[in-house]
Amino acid sequence: MRKRLIAVMVLGALVLFAQGRKLPKPGWNLFSKQQDIQLGKEAAAEMEKQLPIVDNRELTDYVNRVGQRLVREGQLDEYPYFFKVVNEESINAFAFPGGPMYVHTGLMRAAENEAQLAGVLAHELSHVVLRHGTSQVSKAQGFQILGMIGGAALGGGGSITGALTQLGIGVGLNSVMMKYSRNAERDADLLGMHTMARSGYNPIEMARFFEKLAAESGRQNKLVAAFFSSHPDPGSRVKSVEQEIPYLPKSQYGRTEGNLDQMKRTIGGLPAPAKRPQPGAGGGQAGPPPQTDQRPQINLTGRMVSFQGGGVQFNHPEGWQRVGSDQNGVTLAPQGGVVQGQGGNYSIGYGIIVSAVAAEGRLNLANQTQRLLQSLAQNNPGGRVEGRSERITIDRSNALVSRMSADSPYRGARENIVVITVDRAQQMYYFIFVAPDYDYQRFEPVFQQVTQTIRFQ
Repeated sequence: MRKRLIAVMVLGALVLFAQGRKLPKPGWNLFSKQQDIQLGKEAAAEMEKQLPIVDNRELTDYVNRVGQRLVREGQLDEYPYFFKVVNEESINAFAFPGGPMYVHTGLMRAAENEAQLAGVLAHELSHVVLRHGTSQVSKAQGFQILGMIGGAALGGGGSITGALTQLGIGVGLNSVMMKYSRNAERDADLLGMHTMARSGYNPIEMARFFEKLAAESGRQNKLVAAFFSSHPDPGSRVKSVEQEIPYLPKSQYGRTEGNLDQMKRTIGGLPAPAKRPQPGAGGGQAGPPPQTDQRPQINLTGRMVSFQGGGVQFNHPEGWQRVGSDQNGVTLAPQGGVVQGQGGNYSIGYGIIVSAVAAEGRLNLANQTQRLLQSLAQNNPGGRVEGRSERITIDRSNALVSRMSADSPYRGARENIVVITVDRAQQMYYFIFVAPDYDYQRFEPVFQQVTQTIRFQ
């Protein structure tokens, strides 16, 4: 099972007046701006070990001209922004806290004009300026972050990503830091509109491009799946821009920083991007899910040990170890339960995955569970939901238990997946139990034992 950690956060943004209009500004945050910058540098350095960064000065300079124009003329807060192009056919762009931004070649090819490209960049820059990433981490892991700050873990010159990892907080593309709520998307749209208008780009093009992508997403276009997995559609973007027009700065639209069609031709001359499925729910880094012909013998001693972290504690089988180093949440697996691939890629054949999803307002457990199940089914080879979810109670909290199946990393087998989702008012905790179908009967009682010990702190 390939690991996907989904986290959706609501940000109650504060506002300020700008040209007669209330514009979003950063919300509550336990990180300083300097810590945003350090975190972004560390996350970018780690991601660039995996990303196929384009080494083409023409493309890189063009994207930087567009981005820096938005920063300069859009009057955005100062950060050490930079913009790089990723040789990837999916339609996506993303920015880490503090300014590093990455634009997929697929997005550049999909844009009909420079204003649409600028619209995506303005939207991502707005996430940086509004500090949505670290605000989400602060709200998801507030007490733990406070403890880190109190212990100088974030202020003593050490690695922020390392300190966060110790708390089970990831900083990769599937982490809570990079998953935005609809409220955050609306705020980024609003600030992005004003940034575009000040910079001489027509904001309606941002809305048109996003609605074009939303239509493609509705047709199950896998090339746009990555974008909407981290950028939920707030809806009616064209209408929102039209309503905002009276408040937008007056500007002459139409100036460009280069020839986008020429950039597309340059992209066409690049080596073909590597074919990489989107990360799934049970394993590791980007890349094809590894498989093996070997079927390990997993021994069970009958003894359990305790895990505690991220606001939850539970018992798990003795000898099961934490997998990976950059998860949001925790993945535990026995020796032999992980199938390793190339480039750090891995799949979970036996294991337990625990994480949480933050809700927008009061949690709707059924709806949030369905979103999780759909994502797991889409992002695991052969994934499908089996039957209806059943209501249970976990530590006096309402919960649902759902069953799925998918292709196992042990070649020729399927795997059984049990997903337990728990309503914790502002968060939905989820517990994913994985074992191959040929060995599941032996592990089902173990997973039931784990479930019975779950307690929330």
